[in-house]
Amino acid sequence: MLLNKILKASVRSGIRLHGSSAAASAAASSSSHSSSHGFSFELTEQQKEFQQLARKFAREEIIPAAAAYDRSGEYPFPLIKKAWELGLMNSHIPQEYGGMGLPNFDNCLITEELAYGCTGVQTAIEANSLGQMPVILAGNEAQKKKYLGRMTEEPLMCAYCVTEPGAGSDVASIKTRAVKMGDEYVVNGQKMWITNGGKANWYFLLARTNPDPKCPASKAFTGFILEADTPGVQIGRKEMNMGQRCSDTRGITFEDVRIPKENVLVAEGAGFKIAMGAFDNTRPPVAAGATGLAQRALDEATKYALERKTFGKVIAEHQAVSFLLAEMAMKVELARMGYQRAAWEVDQGRRNTYYASIAKAFAGDIANQVASDAVQIFGGNGFNSEYPVEKLMRDAKIYQIYEGTAQIQRLIVAREHLGRYQK
Repeated sequence: MLLNKILKASVRSGIRLHGSSAAASAAASSSSHSSSHGFSFELTEQQKEFQQLARKFAREEIIPAAAAYDRSGEYPFPLIKKAWELGLMNSHIPQEYGGMGLPNFDNCLITEELAYGCTGVQTAIEANSLGQMPVILAGNEAQKKKYLGRMTEEPLMCAYCVTEPGAGSDVASIKTRAVKMGDEYVVNGQKMWITNGGKANWYFLLARTNPDPKCPASKAFTGFILEADTPGVQIGRKEMNMGQRCSDTRGITFEDVRIPKENVLVAEGAGFKIAMGAFDNTRPPVAAGATGLAQRALDEATKYALERKTFGKVIAEHQAVSFLLAEMAMKVELARMGYQRAAWEVDQGRRNTYYASIAKAFAGDIANQVASDAVQIFGGNGFNSEYPVEKLMRDAKIYQIYEGTAQIQRLIVAREHLGRYQK
């Protein structure tokens, strides 16, 4: 396959290309594990090549720059542009709109490798997936061509505009209003904690269109595509967060923002289902990102444990440390299996809510546990910013919060689990 040759050349020489140039070959040669071959843990050659390409990029481009971006909080656009040129961004966009249409499983492999380098950079890239997913799932042909197509023509960002100052996990409490006036909707309200908020070319926006407080969430909200430069869109200051500091997180205010009716996704009242449906597709990659961070923490801790000596031997030879490393390794392996199962379910065309929430909750938790244990193994050095595990520990926390908190995931898993017994 042409794409195989291109990717091998890229891995060997570092040649940069934009993935859409190979889109025609990608669909034919890239797929998740086929059920016709039975149960298998073996990656396809195509998947291995994408994994290696992302791994090379993370280690040679992201890791050397990550600490500086963390200190400055500067948006890592040079890295994002290189990722775009290599085809490591927007690879989930269908071929007919210029993308490669890679399966969720393949995209998760890429995400894990990018997160190994820096989850701040990976989150900025992955936010594109979340912003685009409602359009991929629910957009009409014209909307997909216009808004997905432009993402493959130049390195643009988009954002998922749902969370508000008073509505995070409780999405049904969203206050942003959209009122229909002729052929337009007029939007007023405020969003908060929007990743890529100040860098996005366009937003997926969820707003209330039914003012009746008794109207069920499934009918009260509408999803819109909003051009970021529309008059009335006011972008707030960049938030300086605990971790993932180079990710661009902001509040956005809407004052009499006019959106043409052709930018409504599906129909008025369909927004809540669209917004929530996106998570089944994006939670596996989030879990993959958490797994990538945990793998990095495990690797750093293991290398340090094989170098640092106490009482006449390397600390890896002390049972207390070796058992800690064993626990870390077990958690990383299980988190990887969790996200891969959730992604595989998507690619089989099945509803994966149960597996997606398990993967996201477990991987988010173990990213925090493994990063914390890595700091412990480093001892005093782990508490110092000159060593990488301090950053990993700060970066890990958000995985228990964004795209549904660890507690929300448990509510979903419990609901799905009990529902199977109550039928």
